[in-house]
Amino acid sequence: MLRLQNINKYFARNTPDERRALKNLTFTVEDGDFITIVGSNGAGKTTLLNIVSGSYLPDTGRVILAGKDVTQLPAYRRAKYMGRVFQNTFQGTASSLTLEENFAIAFRKGKPRGLRLAINDPMRQKFREKLTEVGLGLEERLRDRVGLLSGGQRQAVALLMATIGDPKLLLLDEHTANLDPKTAKKILELSETLIREEQLTALMITHDLEDALNFGNRTLMMDEGEIVLDISGEERKRLTIAELLDRFSERRHKKFATDRVLLSSDR
Repeated sequence: MLRLQNINKYFARNTPDERRALKNLTFTVEDGDFITIVGSNGAGKTTLLNIVSGSYLPDTGRVILAGKDVTQLPAYRRAKYMGRVFQNTFQGTASSLTLEENFAIAFRKGKPRGLRLAINDPMRQKFREKLTEVGLGLEERLRDRVGLLSGGQRQAVALLMATIGDPKLLLLDEHTANLDPKTAKKILELSETLIREEQLTALMITHDLEDALNFGNRTLMMDEGEIVLDISGEERKRLTIAELLDRFSERRHKKFATDRVLLSSDR
């Protein structure tokens, strides 16, 4: 489904503030994978999703999506292939538009369209059916503005919008981080249900290690722009949160020791 080959991404290139956000990153996502991604702040998690979505273009390397080289395609050219839900509950939806207008935009994503949304009755019924599945009573609020909804309701709508156009890939960027625990659990369960029922391939960034091991079939750990752990299968099923933290700490300790050796040799 997706392959990243030797991806490097720099910010503030050729300046004193230059930072290498992704370092020769290579990995493959199989069709049907549901991958959770963890790592500390600045590890490169969101940069990775931005490279996949086309929000950022890599400085070097290739992005292959469904057998097509999309490395140089900007985000709007990749829109028909993927859906994305962001951490900010106001991002990904248009607050001033109604639910049905938001759904109409998402439904036509990547397809030719005129200036008018032209929402017809069959489309409205489809949107109502999708909202009914969520169980939040939003199916009767199609003409309410999205800005009137709670954070959890907006994320539920954003999830449905991200999947309504039959994308090949779903990107979830800490999409429950700004929600209370009860609402976050509901949104995670909805995400899992949609991924399973729509047979989607998904990448989900999470700050919760328990969620990282309980959801999906594979977990990546990132650190300083690299994938330092990639686990799945029986190994992942047996792994505890404490063991996951131990592996990360061990990796950081080894890197710290290596950096000290390199600094000493430079003197």
